[in-house]
Amino acid sequence: MVVDEAESRSGVRSRGKLWKEMLGPALVLTRREVKDSLRDWRIIVPILLLVTVFPFLANFAAARGLAFVNQYGARLLMERLFPFLMLVVGFFPSTFSLVIALETFVGEKERRSLEPLLATPFTDLQLYIGKLLASTIPPVLASYFGMVFYVLLLGFTVNWWPTFSLFAVGVVLATAQALVMVSAAVIVSAQSTSVRAANLLASFIIIPMAFLLQAEAALLLMGHYGSLWLLALALVVVNVLLLRMGVTVFNREHLLGREVDRIDFKGAWRTFWQAFWPRRGLGSLYLREIPGLIRAIGPEILFTLLVVFGGGVFVGVWGAAQFPLPLEVMDLSVLGDLESLEQAVETAGILPKFSTLAIFSNNVRSLILGGLLALFSLGTLAELLLLAPVAIIAYIAMLVPRLGIDPWGMLVAGVLPHGVFELSAAVLATAQAMRMGVIILRSPEKGGGVLGIVRELGHFVKLFIFLVLPFLLAAAWIEAEISTRLTIGFLSGL
Repeated sequence: MVVDEAESRSGVRSRGKLWKEMLGPALVLTRREVKDSLRDWRIIVPILLLVTVFPFLANFAAARGLAFVNQYGARLLMERLFPFLMLVVGFFPSTFSLVIALETFVGEKERRSLEPLLATPFTDLQLYIGKLLASTIPPVLASYFGMVFYVLLLGFTVNWWPTFSLFAVGVVLATAQALVMVSAAVIVSAQSTSVRAANLLASFIIIPMAFLLQAEAALLLMGHYGSLWLLALALVVVNVLLLRMGVTVFNREHLLGREVDRIDFKGAWRTFWQAFWPRRGLGSLYLREIPGLIRAIGPEILFTLLVVFGGGVFVGVWGAAQFPLPLEVMDLSVLGDLESLEQAVETAGILPKFSTLAIFSNNVRSLILGGLLALFSLGTLAELLLLAPVAIIAYIAMLVPRLGIDPWGMLVAGVLPHGVFELSAAVLATAQAMRMGVIILRSPEKGGGVLGIVRELGHFVKLFIFLVLPFLLAAAWIEAEISTRLTIGFLSGL
């Protein structure tokens, strides 16, 4: 026992020493970079103005807005906006993390100070972590200071104080947003050849974050504060993926070797065509190539099934418990015949016309949109887009028992006939779209990078044209001609 204890302590000490040896040089680099940033007035002055002047402006707007809405008894509406202003105050200073992060590598390259840095005994990982921490610490600390300052102003002027949970989720969101922006910006800086190119690419970072801020505003306005924690968790997951991507693609030789960004259109087209075009005819395509593609995306298919069905059922059940529809809204007696069902679908705006072509076109557009969104979200948005219809089905299945309807019978009659084809096609297309989005996390030497995306795009188009489209067409015809009649017969008690 004594020997085991000694070995355990020795193992802990050795691991601690290993971490210290790995992070020590990175922290030295971080301290140097932070000192350089604090000496640059072009960075410090705007941050100081944002964390001192902007809270006063936000507090003034909050006080005037509260005085205005009190005239109409709408104080609650304004109080829901107070937390949003707190998030905005914390968000603006963190945007300066982009300025610092974009300068990390490409800025030093233009200033001719990159070669001495890369000549140091730092490993690639230590260089990356050191630069990442140096780009994150000043803006995040400024965000914390601005949020605390704004809350104090708001509390002493309009007597509004956030709960501990609300303030904590605001701090977590500000930190997670800054980390995501910095992680993405450091990747852009390491892969760009000029500050101008890096600044242009920064729009792909700031625009999604601005949309995210609007989503946070909607959640705060509706009072769904708990959902903000889920949003923060999603940001943490995205940040972990970006960190892995940055560590994977970072290479000091590439930083020094590239002088001008070149786009090899011929090479990209050749890679796409080789991945897309059937090599030995249709027989080999369906017997060897497509089964090979499905086997290759096996992990993505498993992940898609877990997210879409597990997450979709969870969201549907949760939604039915939290937001049940009134019984009068759920009156299904109007769906007594095919014409009534078609009219109800068209009136609800689900489809312009209930027909095979309309259903087929809608499904094709959704999956193509998922593929496009996967390119800009590491595959996550494609998964969420497919999760939505499964959540709706689960939501309805949880509510129909209140009308005396067997949910399993309704699913078998109205979903199963066409769902076998439709969901199979959707899962395959979404899994390939996710593979297309996450392949950038691999290094170019291991089949990742831009050419990896082009290759997986060719696989996506091949799978979509030769397998997904036939499945969707069959599913659309079955839904329009068979599932609807089975549903009407089931609801009629036939």
